Amino acid sequence: MEDNAQLLEQLLEPLLDDFTYWFDRSEALLANPDLDVISPEERQDLLQRLSTAQKEVQTAKLLFNLSGKTVGVDVQVMAPWHALLMECQAIGMRYRQKQQLN
Repeated sequence: MEDNAQLLEQLLEPLLDDFTYWFDRSEALLANPDLDVISPEERQDLLQRLSTAQKEVQTAKLLFNLSGKTVGVDVQVMAPWHALLMECQAIGMRYRQKQQLN
Protein backbone atom coordinates (compact mmCIF):
# COMPACT_ATOMS: atom_id res chain seq x y z
CA MET A 1 0.00 0.00 0.00
CA GLU A 2 2.85 2.38 0.84
CA ASP A 3 4.36 1.82 -2.62
CA ASN A 4 1.05 2.81 -4.23
CA ALA A 5 0.86 5.97 -2.13
CA GLN A 6 4.44 6.88 -3.02
CA LEU A 7 3.79 6.26 -6.71
CA LEU A 8 0.63 8.36 -6.54
CA GLU A 9 2.56 11.19 -4.94
CA GLN A 10 5.38 10.95 -7.51
CA LEU A 11 2.96 11.04 -10.45
CA LEU A 12 -0.07 13.05 -9.40
CA GLU A 13 1.59 15.92 -7.57
CA PRO A 14 3.78 16.99 -10.53
CA LEU A 15 0.88 16.46 -12.92
CA LEU A 16 -1.37 18.79 -10.94
CA ASP A 17 1.47 21.31 -10.74
CA ASP A 18 1.86 21.08 -14.52
CA PHE A 19 -1.83 21.78 -15.04
CA THR A 20 -1.54 24.84 -12.78
CA TYR A 21 1.53 26.08 -14.66
CA TRP A 22 0.02 25.64 -18.12
CA PHE A 23 -3.33 27.10 -17.12
CA ASP A 24 -1.47 30.18 -15.85
CA ARG A 25 0.48 30.40 -19.12
CA SER A 26 -2.72 30.05 -21.12
CA GLU A 27 -4.37 32.76 -19.08
CA ALA A 28 -1.40 35.06 -19.75
CA LEU A 29 -1.68 34.35 -23.48
CA LEU A 30 -5.37 35.22 -23.47
CA ALA A 31 -4.67 38.42 -21.54
CA ASN A 32 -2.35 39.60 -24.33
CA PRO A 33 -4.09 42.56 -26.00
CA ASP A 34 -2.36 41.71 -29.31
CA LEU A 35 -3.97 38.26 -29.47
CA ASP A 36 -6.18 38.61 -32.52
CA VAL A 37 -6.55 35.04 -33.76
CA ILE A 38 -9.78 34.50 -31.81
CA SER A 39 -12.84 36.63 -31.25
CA PRO A 40 -13.44 38.49 -27.98
CA GLU A 41 -16.30 36.08 -27.29
CA GLU A 42 -14.03 33.06 -27.75
CA ARG A 43 -11.42 34.69 -25.53
CA GLN A 44 -13.99 35.31 -22.79
CA ASP A 45 -15.27 31.75 -23.04
CA LEU A 46 -11.75 30.34 -22.76
CA LEU A 47 -10.92 32.59 -19.81
CA GLN A 48 -14.06 31.41 -18.03
CA ARG A 49 -13.28 27.76 -18.71
CA LEU A 50 -9.68 28.30 -17.57
CA SER A 51 -10.89 29.87 -14.35
CA THR A 52 -13.17 26.91 -13.69
CA ALA A 53 -10.42 24.40 -14.50
CA GLN A 54 -7.94 26.23 -12.27
CA LYS A 55 -10.39 26.02 -9.36
CA GLU A 56 -10.92 22.32 -10.04
CA VAL A 57 -7.16 21.66 -10.02
CA GLN A 58 -6.76 23.68 -6.82
CA THR A 59 -9.51 21.62 -5.22
CA ALA A 60 -7.92 18.37 -6.39
CA LYS A 61 -4.56 19.49 -4.97
CA LEU A 62 -6.19 20.45 -1.68
CA LEU A 63 -7.98 17.10 -1.38
CA PHE A 64 -4.82 15.25 -2.35
CA ASN A 65 -2.82 17.03 0.35
CA LEU A 66 -5.55 16.75 2.99
CA SER A 67 -5.78 13.00 2.36
CA GLY A 68 -2.10 12.58 3.15
CA LYS A 69 -1.46 12.27 -0.59
CA THR A 70 -3.42 9.03 -0.82
CA VAL A 71 -6.42 10.14 -2.90
CA GLY A 72 -6.14 10.17 -6.68
CA VAL A 73 -7.98 12.05 -9.40
CA ASP A 74 -10.08 10.14 -11.92
CA VAL A 75 -8.74 10.34 -15.47
CA GLN A 76 -12.22 11.38 -16.64
CA VAL A 77 -11.88 14.46 -14.45
CA MET A 78 -8.50 15.35 -15.93
CA ALA A 79 -9.44 14.72 -19.58
CA PRO A 80 -11.31 18.05 -19.98
CA TRP A 81 -8.33 19.89 -18.42
CA HIS A 82 -6.05 18.34 -21.00
CA ALA A 83 -8.45 19.16 -23.83
CA LEU A 84 -8.63 22.78 -22.66
CA LEU A 85 -4.84 23.02 -22.61
CA MET A 86 -4.64 21.60 -26.13
CA GLU A 87 -7.19 24.17 -27.28
CA CYS A 88 -5.15 26.99 -25.73
CA GLN A 89 -1.94 25.58 -27.21
CA ALA A 90 -3.50 25.60 -30.68
CA ILE A 91 -4.44 29.26 -30.24
CA GLY A 92 -0.91 30.04 -29.08
CA MET A 93 0.53 28.30 -32.13
CA ARG A 94 -1.77 30.23 -34.47
CA TYR A 95 -0.81 33.48 -32.76
CA ARG A 96 2.93 32.77 -33.03
CA GLN A 97 2.60 31.74 -36.67
CA LYS A 98 0.77 34.97 -37.45
CA GLN A 99 3.46 36.97 -35.62
CA GLN A 100 6.17 35.32 -37.72
CA LEU A 101 4.37 36.26 -40.91
CA ASN A 102 4.18 39.93 -39.92
